[in-house]
Amino acid sequence: MNQLWDQVLDKIKEKIAPQSYKNWIDPTKALSVTDSAIEIGVPNKFYEDWFFDNNYIIFIKDSLKQMTGRSYELIFKVGAVPEPSEKTVSAVLTPGETSNISVQVSPQRNNAGDALNPKYTFENFVVGASNQFSHAAAYAAAEQPGGSYNPLFVFGGVGLGKTHLLNAIGNHMLKKNPSLRICYISSERFMNELINCLRYEKMEFFRKKYRDQCDALLMDDIQFLAGKDRTQEEFFHTFNTLHGSRRQIVVTSDQFPKDIKGLEERLRTRFEWGLIADIQPPEMETRIAILKNKAESDDIYLPDDVAIYLATNIKSNVRELEGSLIRIGAFASLTGMEVSVDLAKEVLKNVIQQKPVSISLEDIQRNVATFYNVKVIDLKSKKKLKILSHPRQVAMYLCRKYTQKSFPEIGKTFGGKDHSTVMHAVRKISQMAQEDPVFKKDLDSIEKIVESQNC
Repeated sequence: MNQLWDQVLDKIKEKIAPQSYKNWIDPTKALSVTDSAIEIGVPNKFYEDWFFDNNYIIFIKDSLKQMTGRSYELIFKVGAVPEPSEKTVSAVLTPGETSNISVQVSPQRNNAGDALNPKYTFENFVVGASNQFSHAAAYAAAEQPGGSYNPLFVFGGVGLGKTHLLNAIGNHMLKKNPSLRICYISSERFMNELINCLRYEKMEFFRKKYRDQCDALLMDDIQFLAGKDRTQEEFFHTFNTLHGSRRQIVVTSDQFPKDIKGLEERLRTRFEWGLIADIQPPEMETRIAILKNKAESDDIYLPDDVAIYLATNIKSNVRELEGSLIRIGAFASLTGMEVSVDLAKEVLKNVIQQKPVSISLEDIQRNVATFYNVKVIDLKSKKKLKILSHPRQVAMYLCRKYTQKSFPEIGKTFGGKDHSTVMHAVRKISQMAQEDPVFKKDLDSIEKIVESQNC
């Protein structure tokens, strides 16, 4: 009788973390198996809801049909098996997810949609001018849930830290009050749960979960609700219920509420009831601080020049910035090579596309003149003093490297120099950079100054 069910269990084991399998599947039992139905004994109603909430009903039915060619009905018999002695459960995961996070809460209070990431806290969120306001607003909402900043709407581009702040809010709330029922979920999962509940006539469970058993709703990527009329309808009523009982609501989006096409006006106005905070791309100093913070937490050696190189070339996506650092660290660890700018360029050559830098010839001349403590007018003069000719050649070399100007065009900006003079300067400086390590260090320093002009 149980052979078919055992085969289903084997498939479930491939899709679920071992701890979750132990907590949720082991306490259940197949009571009877017929040609059209399987009766499953569960300790209590919460276990039945867990199967449904995590889409395992669909997964099991699909697996049965693949194995037998027949459709099966799953019948849950609550109380048919003893209650498990263990009173803790793992965070609820969707099929295919794995996690090493164990959330120590009673089954009645575990209402998570997705597991909070314990690595995302306020303490390790790098604050700069670009995100200071949103960080302060998120912290205030976490300190006083349901207070003045309810709802809190955080918006900004991809990879700027919205999800980090959302997790930080949930982690901070639980740290202050472990009994809080935090619903952290993506808008996509919210919609999928709604679809399944409509399909299996479980709307009472859906509404109970998000309206009665939720002390704080944290929803990521709210813009995906746009155009989903029924989902927006349910979210609207969920919002009203939670807000009316002073329970905290925090949502994130990649757009300002009024810019989300397909979002109902009544939802737009409700998002504006509380506080709207935006996250801008981090400035140069913050990008370097983020890299330093990540390098320290992941134990990656990061020289200053490599940090500057990464921060200069990756400007608008913190996730990409940190991912590039991890890539470099992993490559250096596996090959035994030292982390350097040259290594970073090689490892990230497909990530950081070499593109024309919008730096003017005048910018380069001014930076070179400042470095060598000479006047720009002297670089353009016909004076052939070595104290001037060397900086002039360096400036010509950099003009060729960082602009799309031809040799004659570059020569013209240096007091009408012939194109052959510029070509000679480029060849000479290139050769010196290969043969003279002291000069190469100076040249690298000037290039960093020049590149920073494009930050």
